[in-house]
Amino acid sequence: MFKKISDKSIIEGIRNQDDTTLNWLYNNYYNTVSKHILKNNGVSDDVSDVFQDTIIVLYNQITDGTLNLTSDLKGYFFGIARNIWNTQLRKKRKTVELELDLLQEPEIEEDNDRMYERIVNRAFQKLKPDSQAVLNLYYEGCSYDEIAVKMNLKNEGYARR
Repeated sequence: MFKKISDKSIIEGIRNQDDTTLNWLYNNYYNTVSKHILKNNGVSDDVSDVFQDTIIVLYNQITDGTLNLTSDLKGYFFGIARNIWNTQLRKKRKTVELELDLLQEPEIEEDNDRMYERIVNRAFQKLKPDSQAVLNLYYEGCSYDEIAVKMNLKNEGYARR
């Protein structure tokens, strides 16, 4: 159905956004890209996305003059696709690692909360009974004036100490 065309013709077809050339690329390169991605933890949607991104990268390289073809076009095309897929895999791994970190973080926070509570309790126990009473009343929401009245202090300044 589709005959073999030269790399130069393909490059010109891509430059001119020729539908026949793009169809030829799809029919001749898609399976190679697909096999690689599916073999490396991808799904069919990934194949379509990577293939499209590869065509865009190749088109940009052709139009801005940065295309440096050191092998045949199919190998070059596959190299771009492989690099795009590897980049996506790295991002997915980082996302999974970050999600795992976030899942484990509440345990760490709970451990930290318990540790801080123990430290505060130990420090609280070292206080004089009057100081403990002032803190308990303050924690219950009493103002310093109310604390002074309840504890028979001369004024609220004594409660602040």
